[in-house]
Amino acid sequence: MRPADVPAAEQMSDSAFFEVDQRTLPPSAPPAKRRSPERSAAWARRTARFLETDPDGCWVADEEGEVVGFATSLRRERLWVLATFVVEPGRQGKGVGRELLAAAQTYAEGAEVGMLAASEDPLALRRYHAAGFSLWPQLFFHGEVDRSAIPAVSGVRDGAEADREWMDELDRSLRGGPHGPDHTNLADMAALVVAADRSGYAYASKDATYLVAARGPETATALLWECLARGEANFEISHVTTANPWAVDVAMQARLRMSTRGHLAVRGMAPPAPYIHNGAML
Repeated sequence: MRPADVPAAEQMSDSAFFEVDQRTLPPSAPPAKRRSPERSAAWARRTARFLETDPDGCWVADEEGEVVGFATSLRRERLWVLATFVVEPGRQGKGVGRELLAAAQTYAEGAEVGMLAASEDPLALRRYHAAGFSLWPQLFFHGEVDRSAIPAVSGVRDGAEADREWMDELDRSLRGGPHGPDHTNLADMAALVVAADRSGYAYASKDATYLVAARGPETATALLWECLARGEANFEISHVTTANPWAVDVAMQARLRMSTRGHLAVRGMAPPAPYIHNGAML
């Protein structure tokens, strides 16, 4: 993959995920929607950074000069992450996806553990299962927060770049590798809040969580409540696996609506906990 491929990849991924969501989202979930211009720009910046940090993990399928699929993946010490894997709608089932995934997995050689966030696309799920990943359904919470349910939270503060060293150590214990340079991408999308005793951190925007990581469920719970307190009336908590019942408790107390959306796929590891993963950087 080259920098010039990024705009086509962004448009392709937006169209492909929108099409899958239209087919698979349950009635209880918010309707499928395309990326906003701001999110499209953030996606492009993030992928351009992947080409700088992990060029050997990023591939495109090219047919007569036209990009018809792509895969971006990352190596963070022991951990391999498949960030995005897309084949253009209409080209699926013709071997393009198999070759792309095989190319991306060459970057996983030597990695003891792996993670990816999967959509509900059945063909992709079968590919991940065949590649040795176990699939864990993800819970998705959304709606208007009952602000009367938010407790007073102490022991948290705004995070800073100086916190990244201990945050990376926490990530190593939870998922087998640090986020390292991916903190730049996360900070581009959301604000950082950390536990004052360095026992956890979270990235969240005004309307959604992007990542929560902690040494124990008590810290994780406090961080998630803080994200809700700082957020707007309507809020989303996504990518929650059943390994994280503390997050379910918070979402239910906040009176958010629950649905299922996609899967966390892991290889060589259990789903991280206490942890709410990011969709692209896991």
